[in-house]
Amino acid sequence: MDERAGRRHGTLLAVTALAAALVLTGCGAGDSGARDTAGSAADAPAANGGADKDSAAGAPEAAGAGGPGAAGAGAPDLRIDQRAIIYTGAMRVQVNDVDAAAREVTAVVTRAGGFIGGDQRHSAEADAVAELQLRVPAPKFSGVVDEIAKLGRQQSREISTQDVTEETVDLDARIISQRARVDSARRLLARATSITDLVSLENELGRREADLASLEAKKRRLADLTALSTITVSLAGPAAKTTEEKTETGFLVGLKGGWKAFVASLTVLLTVLGALLPWLVALGVPLAVLLLVLRRRRKDPALVAPVSAPPPVPAARSAP
Repeated sequence: MDERAGRRHGTLLAVTALAAALVLTGCGAGDSGARDTAGSAADAPAANGGADKDSAAGAPEAAGAGGPGAAGAGAPDLRIDQRAIIYTGAMRVQVNDVDAAAREVTAVVTRAGGFIGGDQRHSAEADAVAELQLRVPAPKFSGVVDEIAKLGRQQSREISTQDVTEETVDLDARIISQRARVDSARRLLARATSITDLVSLENELGRREADLASLEAKKRRLADLTALSTITVSLAGPAAKTTEEKTETGFLVGLKGGWKAFVASLTVLLTVLGALLPWLVALGVPLAVLLLVLRRRRKDPALVAPVSAPPPVPAARSAP
């Protein structure tokens, strides 16, 4: 009995040890598989991010959207070249020949890869003025402005910027969400079984597609404004008046202002008198004639009717 019990005990220990070894081996394999899966899952976004960067090398907005994700931790990308910025400028330059300067501005914009968006000119020799609206690539905005300023004497310059990076990212997210909603409506429309459901889903799909088209139009507008900057250039001749008016003070200035006010008041008074004159003639002439007739009747005694004397009162008789 003791020998059998010892064999059973040894066999039980061997089985237990084998089971423990198998369990440990399985756990290790599971951990390594999990690590490999996690590693591949972590490497896939990085690889996709690299591919996205390569494919979006010519699109600043796509690069800006992929930059923060590749950096990790969801931190905003503060690099200027990765942000969507709208540049707007306005300047006034006094030149000797407006037409020649306008041709030079056109050449400068063409060399920069832009175009003329608007051209308005007021020809009058020395008083000529030309207003040009330029669209130039954003990276060459400053260079074009400096070249135009060298064409003559710069009188004014105003440059403003607007950062629309957050608005661009928000539009991208809304467009993706709206596209998913459109696809969902299309799938539901394909499975519609009744006329009521078909009409309802068609209306909903039309509304969602209209919203998607509006969002995409806004995105294209922002892309145009960020890709091409706008510069409004005014080219003025030597004798053209400046838009800035200097403030003058003094006795002569006050006298001039008072005279202008007097002339303005006199003009208003004469205008009112001219408006009332027809009424005065129409009503005043008959009234003057009537007053003249009444006055003559008062002065001429023959026109006045005689007043008759009262009849005599008979005397009372005395009693006998």
